[in-house]
Amino acid sequence: MNVGSNDLPLLTAKNYAETSLFEPANLLREARRQKNLPDVEVPAVGLLDPDGDVVRYLASSGRGTKHPGWACYHTEMWVVDLDGVEIGVVGMAVGAPFAVLIAEQLAASGAELVVSITSAGQISPLERLPCFVLIRSALRDEGTSSHYLPPARWSHLDDKVNARLAGAFDHLAEPVLTGSAWTTDAPYRETATAIAAAEAAGIACVEMEAAALYAYASARQRSVVCLAHITNTMATEGDDFEKGTDNGVHDALEVARAVVVALR
Repeated sequence: MNVGSNDLPLLTAKNYAETSLFEPANLLREARRQKNLPDVEVPAVGLLDPDGDVVRYLASSGRGTKHPGWACYHTEMWVVDLDGVEIGVVGMAVGAPFAVLIAEQLAASGAELVVSITSAGQISPLERLPCFVLIRSALRDEGTSSHYLPPARWSHLDDKVNARLAGAFDHLAEPVLTGSAWTTDAPYRETATAIAAAEAAGIACVEMEAAALYAYASARQRSVVCLAHITNTMATEGDDFEKGTDNGVHDALEVARAVVVALR
């Protein structure tokens, strides 16, 4: 590629069949060495908690325990038992690049399933807020997915995983809908034009991780389930961003447990 080329670097010099020279196991190995951490596998299920509400609750309430061997430079992991379902929760993994970085490290540390539950803004009309949306398709308006899969408009939840989740949430107090999401890298560039286009496409909500996580899952043959907790209308109206009791932690953990029970 010419140095002076005007081609967008995001779409050039990609070989999707080529392995990376820098693998997550390399980083984890060095983190363990530098931090003198034991080589202990993480729980089979990892929960990404971008808002950090779950990890703060687990730490302050005493309900969770800090994982002794989570060898990430940027985050901590809190482990909680949900009626026999053990999950490792990693907070503050906001945005596509960071979410995929953590997902890669979770897999390299022994996790077999990653569940992401992120706050999201409403795009299309919904019966009530807050509610959860199981994201089946995510608009790839971010950069990370293009490093895992060739350019395309959407990333998708694996069909087999989606089929196994049928009816998984019927018993929960807060509704879990099924729909699509718009994944953006730039939350403060959600213009009227972009929102209108997303609504015309039938998109339920806007968030920052799902398209990249599903692209990673497809490319790496990993199990990932993304859900959005729709709590707001992007602060265009009053009383936005209300998740409920304890910032929706209990509802989120119930949703995560329902996913695990359906898939294990």
